[in-house]
Amino acid sequence: MGVPTMTTGPSLAERVPIGRSALRTKRLWLGTVNFSGRVPDEDALRLLDHARERGIDCIDTADIYGWRVHKGHTEELLGRWFARGGGRREDIVLATKVGGQMTDRPGDGGLSSRHVIAACEGSLRRLGVDHIDIFQPHQVDRTTTWDEVWEAMDVLVTSGKVRYVGSSNFAGWHIAAAQENAARGHRLGIIAHQCLYNLTVRHAELEVMPAAEAYGVGVFAWSPLHGGLLGGVLRKLREGTAVKSAQGRAQAALPALRSAVESYEKFCQSVGADPAEVGLAWVLSRPGVTGAVIGPRTPDQLDSAVRATHRKLADDEMDELESIFPVSWSGGPAPEAWLG
Repeated sequence: MGVPTMTTGPSLAERVPIGRSALRTKRLWLGTVNFSGRVPDEDALRLLDHARERGIDCIDTADIYGWRVHKGHTEELLGRWFARGGGRREDIVLATKVGGQMTDRPGDGGLSSRHVIAACEGSLRRLGVDHIDIFQPHQVDRTTTWDEVWEAMDVLVTSGKVRYVGSSNFAGWHIAAAQENAARGHRLGIIAHQCLYNLTVRHAELEVMPAAEAYGVGVFAWSPLHGGLLGGVLRKLREGTAVKSAQGRAQAALPALRSAVESYEKFCQSVGADPAEVGLAWVLSRPGVTGAVIGPRTPDQLDSAVRATHRKLADDEMDELESIFPVSWSGGPAPEAWLG
């Protein structure tokens, strides 16, 4: 097997276009879902500075993040970081999400016009900023029409409180519906979409990625290591150093995937590469993937992700990874993929 080499494609040093917009960011976005609970606040503030020093220029959060303390706490923490000045706000593309249930009060969640506008105002207050660069529905709201969603987004964009609209956790047909409705109103529409995607979960290849490509939407993979499952979980469990990979998504998936993960870690060892870097490098190499949202808990984990952006897997290594984690369909997009 070949040794991973430097990539000739876009690296972290380069900014890539986000969908069909003129906005450009680096390929790694710093996700903050682990802040305010798994990462203590002071450590998170230091990690934010470390990410900025390493060239990461987009921070992704959500109004509900920080729920282990209280919903909104992570945005408040980011507000404290921005308030330190030194060009922090000016250097960062700020993305946050809307749609989660913030309180038990009726209407304090979802994508109604009332909630979207009120939630944006709340995020701006917590973040201590005058605008959000990418405002993203966190998930679909089957009770709200796209006419209403875009009406609310129009208010926010026209007022200068939001620059662009993104999305998260949509099916392919939701992306199509959103973009068709946007086009009828002569809007730019969604520019970026976040979806779960990694070596073990690849259903986005069927319809989400083809829809995103067809409608000019950039795709950012969240949980590219499946909650630590692809970050050397078995070695960490043996060493007693597993933290995130011993809980949540990774813990739930490990029993069914243990044999594949064992083969994966042996493969990474055979090529002298860190599993976390291999897993992220694979995601970034995939057709239709603009970048990835990473959720490091430490500076070392962040540095590992940065190294992955410079790594190119050899063709035989890509083939080996495909054999370890084969898809459950014939490969390629739907509907041809359903034909067996």
